Amino acid sequence: MRIAILQNDASQSAAIKKILVNAGHSCVVFDDGLTLSKARARSTVDLLVLDWKGVRMSGIEVLKTVRAVGGDRLPVIFASGDASEESMVQALSLGADDYVTLPVIRPAEFRERVSALLRRSYPERCDAAGFIVGPYQFDAVRQRIRLHGELLPLSGTQYRLASLFFSNLGRILSRDHIFAMVWGREFREATRTIDSHVSRLRLVLEIEPKNGFRLQSVYKSGYRMLRLSDLGQDIEEMDDELVAA
Repeated sequence: MRIAILQNDASQSAAIKKILVNAGHSCVVFDDGLTLSKARARSTVDLLVLDWKGVRMSGIEVLKTVRAVGGDRLPVIFASGDASEESMVQALSLGADDYVTLPVIRPAEFRERVSALLRRSYPERCDAAGFIVGPYQFDAVRQRIRLHGELLPLSGTQYRLASLFFSNLGRILSRDHIFAMVWGREFREATRTIDSHVSRLRLVLEIEPKNGFRLQSVYKSGYRMLRLSDLGQDIEEMDDELVAA
């Protein structure tokens, strides 16, 4: 999953990033709370690791902003050199889910604290063995997908892309988020890479109404996977000004 880290101390942010990347997550590091907030508005983040301090916006101010705009589901953990009870209580009372002090001297414990928050917030995305969505059966261990019981010919990249879409039904995923999660790096230039992969994925997985899903391009944003039965109306009736097929 994608995690944003706000830390003033570069050595601490590097240590936290190493722990989380080794656990299989994609991390983006910030030393500026305002820049983090702006980046979060443009792209999807699954969890925040915040420092008490921060340039222009502190971690506590970022937390207040997140909770004020309805980000109740987004898990937030503080990792700070401030070990005072007052700061811990204030962070938790304002909506933080956990608080650890720096430096992280027990990496395994920190990793599991993060994993526990992610499992609680996204139970549908944290099944290590795989998951089933409609006629699609995902095998996370072998990175395979079966459609109506038939094994599909997929590359590793196609599996990761499909898994990302099907575990985020109805959620708009920006191109930079898709690129970071599937290719493991930031999306920094205009490219047709994602669009061409999505086009091929539609064909290989037969993502079409007969199988109950549509993979939709969202104008100036990215993509989202829709389960047609969740819409309550025919997908073709959606607002054409917001959606570009």
